[in-house]
Amino acid sequence: MTREKSSERVTPTDDLRSAPENAQPEPSASEHAIPSTGEAGPALVDKKARKPLIQADKLSKYFPVRSGWFGKTKLVRAVDQASLYVRHGETLGLVGESGCGKTTLGRTLLKLVEPTAGRLRLDGLDISRYSARQMRPLRRRMQIVFQDPYASLNPRMTVREIVAEALQIHRLAESPADELRQVTELLERVGLGSEALGRYPHEFSGGQRQRIGIARALAVRPEFIVLDEPVSALDVSIQAQIVNLLLDLQEELKLSYLFISHDLKVVEYMSHRVAVMYLGRIVETAPAASLYERRHHPYTRALLSAVPTPDPERRRLRILLEGDVPSPIDPPSGCSFHPRCPHAEPGRCDVEAPPLTELTPGSHHRVACWHPHL
Repeated sequence: MTREKSSERVTPTDDLRSAPENAQPEPSASEHAIPSTGEAGPALVDKKARKPLIQADKLSKYFPVRSGWFGKTKLVRAVDQASLYVRHGETLGLVGESGCGKTTLGRTLLKLVEPTAGRLRLDGLDISRYSARQMRPLRRRMQIVFQDPYASLNPRMTVREIVAEALQIHRLAESPADELRQVTELLERVGLGSEALGRYPHEFSGGQRQRIGIARALAVRPEFIVLDEPVSALDVSIQAQIVNLLLDLQEELKLSYLFISHDLKVVEYMSHRVAVMYLGRIVETAPAASLYERRHHPYTRALLSAVPTPDPERRRLRILLEGDVPSPIDPPSGCSFHPRCPHAEPGRCDVEAPPLTELTPGSHHRVACWHPHL
């Protein structure tokens, strides 16, 4: 299935959309121009763009933690030298185990959390050290939809007040009448009518609340939206509605998404490219179709082997990893996955961290592993 617009939508459990193999190459830290090598996908609208919309180069976020009054302060390496990019009109899926740093990475890309190290660019502009005042005019370009539709909305505000708040802060409405018109249009765009204006969040279902959250994010006409597990708290039937709504909005408004999720089938359905994260690091990135067909990192293989298949004749061999996920306070030396890796090489994997390297030139499939072909 391709990402072409169709009047007939499907659910994430049907045949999934594939990403093209001829996507543009990932920019490096020293050169962030992207050569135009062809169409990166039907939904990508800026095919000749020289810069990615969002680019992170060795981005890190460490949180200090102290044990007791006189204990030594240690650092939680929530995000550790993560490099990725998102092009105009593209969806980058981000997957990994709970606690691997996906949400922290998404919030760091928006500078809701200040990065500890590394560089962050918005459309080529280095915003790594921008202050809150410098960031304010750029907030319109970057928004977030939170995971919990219950906790992310103020229960004391009506839907009109929730959606209109961003319009007021950024002065996007010329008058109260114009503000009401814009809020009404936003609610209709996400599948809610004007009758929702005067109601409070507790009067809506989970799926309707998530639609309100999406309308709030769209109010400032952003270019990039972080979708932090936007469907994980919803029923399966409602998940499909929200996913298809997000795809329609992307096509209509030319949006770029970072889609964070535990549901690997939904990620495959939504994404042009997928990045796999383990213990704060990006260990594999590839076009969605390439990653799901040829996963090279042992952690990616174990992660995708856990995805259930409806066809018993095509049942996968489950790969069970030994040991527990190491603590981000005291991560292992070398490759962060080597204590659980069946192919770890003593003297190398436990000493030197592998770089994220493209296996075959032009494949856009990058793996951080010393033995990716085992």
